[in-house]
Amino acid sequence: MRADRLLSLLLLLQNRGRMTAPELAAELEVSVRTVYRDIEALSLSGVPVCADRGPAGGYRLMDGYRTRLTGLTDSEAGSLFLAGAPGPARDLGLGAALATAQLKLQAALPDELADRARRIQHRFHLDAPAWFRDADPVPYLAPIAQAVWEQRVLRTHYRRWNGEVHRDLHPLGIVLKGGVWYLVAMADEDLRTYRISRVLAVDTTGEGFERPAGFDLPAYWEQSSRRLEAAMRQGTARLRISPRAQRLLPAQFGAAGARALDGAGPPDDEGWVEVEMPVEAQAVAVSDLLRLGVEAEVLGPRELREAMAQTVAELAHRYAASP
Repeated sequence: MRADRLLSLLLLLQNRGRMTAPELAAELEVSVRTVYRDIEALSLSGVPVCADRGPAGGYRLMDGYRTRLTGLTDSEAGSLFLAGAPGPARDLGLGAALATAQLKLQAALPDELADRARRIQHRFHLDAPAWFRDADPVPYLAPIAQAVWEQRVLRTHYRRWNGEVHRDLHPLGIVLKGGVWYLVAMADEDLRTYRISRVLAVDTTGEGFERPAGFDLPAYWEQSSRRLEAAMRQGTARLRISPRAQRLLPAQFGAAGARALDGAGPPDDEGWVEVEMPVEAQAVAVSDLLRLGVEAEVLGPRELREAMAQTVAELAHRYAASP
């Protein structure tokens, strides 16, 4: 018990600076005489505790002194930005470091702040992957993250939509989006984004590289996301949707569905409304809109309506046959 109290006393002086004996006694819930004895014990053990006299006096640690009892290692300190995301920390190989860093941080905090940190941890949780979708397997995430941190060239074997490619990359940053990990890297003087689950093999060359001057990962990601969304939305579908589909649209199509509902026309006698919603290429749009089933009708453009009709006819023919 006394060892714990001495550690608490040391951390109080380190975190709060000068404190009087009565203040320390109140924090530690002991007598002032016990504080005097504990201060003497710390001094005898080599801790440089200074006593300042006068109205503004009290006990303090010698300027520049910091205890290493709760010192964080490099990996522990690096893991703190993932304090609310134990799953991503585990994927990065920092799960154990994060747990240790949190324990050390709580030990270094005053009691009130430590209690608040514990309450926040018990009341908020981040689950990154979307509903009904398992997280991508990312066996090479940890070495890729290490290469990002150390600015080392990566030799990768990557699976693209149209084949596989071997490429040397200058890794600049990692992004977790909707439960999916992405690598932002320079390749052949171009800035590109790679889905880490598609990395088939990776090797660190040991060769260093210089980061582009002024590169801002959050700014790049925002701009890249906007370009991707603009490129994917290749047309606009005009739909007639039921009351049930009106409830489904934001869940099925996210922000695009919500915006479409905001601009919906007046309901008819059955509660159906007309909306306009951006869609991807025709083949993708057909697959996406089929998820609404009989709760939606494509009114236009004509090519999309005909493609929907052809697909539904083929489905009807297939299911009309005996299995």
